[in-house]
Amino acid sequence: MNAAALNMLWTATQETLLMVGAATVLAVLGGLPLGILLAATAPEGILENSWLNRVLGAAVNIGRSIPFIILMVAIIPFTRRVVGTSIGTTAAIVPLTIAAIPFFARLVEGALKEVDPGVIEAAQSMGTTPFQIIFKVLLPEALPSLVLAVTVTAVNLVGYSAMAGAIGGGGLGDLAIRYGYQRFRGDVMLQTIAILVVLVQGVQMLGDKLAQRLYQRS
Repeated sequence: MNAAALNMLWTATQETLLMVGAATVLAVLGGLPLGILLAATAPEGILENSWLNRVLGAAVNIGRSIPFIILMVAIIPFTRRVVGTSIGTTAAIVPLTIAAIPFFARLVEGALKEVDPGVIEAAQSMGTTPFQIIFKVLLPEALPSLVLAVTVTAVNLVGYSAMAGAIGGGGLGDLAIRYGYQRFRGDVMLQTIAILVVLVQGVQMLGDKLAQRLYQRS
């Protein structure tokens, strides 16, 4: 492989890492509060509110039901307003984040619902407020599961970022399409696939190890 090809692969890998990293952080910032609300307002939740729970649940389900490639195209006008362009790495972060927020929110909801009800009841018996229960009981108890939720979200975003290349999103997906597929460069295609596999394995291993350490401490 020549220096130009290596440089393209390195640049594309950096773009993918930027997209996945930024979208994961933004998805956590947006999806964590949403997931907390879903769990807290559910039937028998600490802030039970069936109407709000149904509205939030419907919104999350709608967000999760839209295929990513369609979502990218559908929100092009919104993406242009937010970042000034609809192509490139920065532009791809917008649909990646929007797709990841409802996905992560459901994972957060599930993680919080797995917390032992006895722990919550014990906190309530001591006069703990609902917000104290959320931040001092639910989130600490569910932390290992939340780490795994972030891991799963990041892994999915690696795949989404590759799809973003179909409409000029940059990164390894864009490289695979423009240089691997359109120019019949099978070697480039295989190299991008190999890097994506390594990225997914690396993210998964890191998340699993961190979650395991948290489980051991709890």
